[in-house]
Amino acid sequence: MAKKIRVKQIGSPIRREASQGQTLRGLGLRRLGHTVEVEDTPSTRGMIRKVAHMVEIVGEG
Repeated sequence: MAKKIRVKQIGSPIRREASQGQTLRGLGLRRLGHTVEVEDTPSTRGMIRKVAHMVEIVGEG
């Protein structure tokens, strides 16, 4: 079974590059304060790294 990461959106995609907003949507984040659980894969880690200034890792499991 794959490990999971809990990611919380703490920044707004307004006035940012469109690709950063699309990356947030790809992670499943929709609004400020929203938390989702995603699989810990290299591609997911890359997405998190791309928008690191707008998200925080809440927990790993």
